[in-house]
Amino acid sequence: MRHGGKILINQLEAQGVTTAFTVPGESFLAALDGLYDSNRIRTIICRQEGGAAMMAEAWGKATGTPGICFVTRGPGAANAMSGLHVAQQDSTPMILFVGLPNRRHEDREAFQEIETKQLFSSFVKWAAVIRSIDRIPEYVSRAFHVASSGRPGPVVLGLPEDMLSSKAEVRDARAARVTEPAPSAATMAELADLLATAQRPLMIVGGPGWSPEVQSRIERFAERFDLPVAAAFRFQDYMDNRHPSYVGHAGIGIDAQLAAAIRDADLLIVVGARLGEMTTSGYTLVDIPNPAQRLVHVHPDPNELGTVYAPDLPITATAAQFSAALDSLKPPAQIPWKQRRADLRAAYEATLKPIPTPGAVQLEQVVRTVSEMLPQDGIVASGAGNYTAFVHRYFQYKGYRTQLAPTSGSMGYGLPAAIAAKLAYPTRPVVAFAGDGCFMMTSQELATAVQYGLNIVTIICNNGVYGTIRMHQEKKYPGRIVGTTLVNPDFAAFARSFGAHGETVSKTEEFRPAFERALAAGKPSVIDLKIDPEAITPRQSLSEIRASSSKG
Repeated sequence: MRHGGKILINQLEAQGVTTAFTVPGESFLAALDGLYDSNRIRTIICRQEGGAAMMAEAWGKATGTPGICFVTRGPGAANAMSGLHVAQQDSTPMILFVGLPNRRHEDREAFQEIETKQLFSSFVKWAAVIRSIDRIPEYVSRAFHVASSGRPGPVVLGLPEDMLSSKAEVRDARAARVTEPAPSAATMAELADLLATAQRPLMIVGGPGWSPEVQSRIERFAERFDLPVAAAFRFQDYMDNRHPSYVGHAGIGIDAQLAAAIRDADLLIVVGARLGEMTTSGYTLVDIPNPAQRLVHVHPDPNELGTVYAPDLPITATAAQFSAALDSLKPPAQIPWKQRRADLRAAYEATLKPIPTPGAVQLEQVVRTVSEMLPQDGIVASGAGNYTAFVHRYFQYKGYRTQLAPTSGSMGYGLPAAIAAKLAYPTRPVVAFAGDGCFMMTSQELATAVQYGLNIVTIICNNGVYGTIRMHQEKKYPGRIVGTTLVNPDFAAFARSFGAHGETVSKTEEFRPAFERALAAGKPSVIDLKIDPEAITPRQSLSEIRASSSKG
């Protein structure tokens, strides 16, 4: 006989779970008791449910296996929704377990009671409550299948307190096996025909189901066909940015030449990416529903194909199966787009040359320094804000899963993601970029990093404003500033108060030695960069934005 908490944890063990993130609650004490007995699952104690959920999402993104998070009812569940939203928009496998009141108190508005399915169903793949102890193995097995199959995403399971504490004899479920749809020979022959008649093809990569093997196959295919390849928004690590076929990032701050190339392509091969708002520059690069370009759209979920864009050739396949099938294609004897690929590559390389920005600390130089100093397997995490445009532009990603960034644009993501990455890959250096406002949203998780001795480096781009909103404010209402000014703590002292290493950088030349010290500190580090608010984008100052808006 096992209590429900023990049964639950045993199911997670059977599914291969090694790490779970949590803010503890009395509603799932039995599950915590099950974790006490587990010698396979490491329990990571977090400081706020939003941070815990973001760590679980980042774990799912970094490892390809569902990130696991436990939170309590009511406020805990509400706080965790930010991480679930990231998982939904980023197509990340994740399972959130929510402790609930006793079943006999349902529908009485008991202490912190929520209606689990009603609260979460609008944006997760599946939400349910396990009301019977003998069905725990069934529900957990289904959760892993749903979270990982098709378009991956988040699942929420509610756990009534008395269900977890009761006892039963049940059989454990076997580990989930997810099927991988593959393209047919006829489909690949049709793709070959499209390539044979193309003059201006371009591939865009992104989405779920990638791996180092997929990256290698895509790179080999691009080489054989001399094909230009762009990364969808925040999927820059899907191809070695030094590869001659890599032509840049189709996202915020897209280079004008790349945007024109996407718009003018006669064949778009989109592998895994959803072609969302950021990748398409607000849906302006690809017409809806019928693109001007011939569109080949590859995605593991057939329901995704045709949702926004009507493809000429929809292919239901995982990136792994599709990339393997590419080996069967033969390039034409004469490749008409060779020069176009070379021109796009030259345009991308030109974007790497830093454009000086205002202020004593130039973020473009900082990012280039980090790019040069990190080894090939170094991981860079970031949240959301204008500072990320500098990272997108000047950092070169070398290998798969060296970038952790939310396509959902969720602030506060960088620090929790860095923690999860370091837990998943303890021997790899991990750096988080964060804006000052971004950092403050999850800064309490610095305590988590200290508790587990994680020598991550957080670089705070501190300009005293909510930069993205200030930029848009100046564009639409120039000079009318409200709601976007910040008063910040001494971030270096703040870090030291947690037991972390903290430094302040006021000049560009101070950064490299500070970064070297942080990498060697042997504990979490924070570097506070004093950024001039005028340096709002890599190409345009705040004053220039205000002036152009006033003229308009």
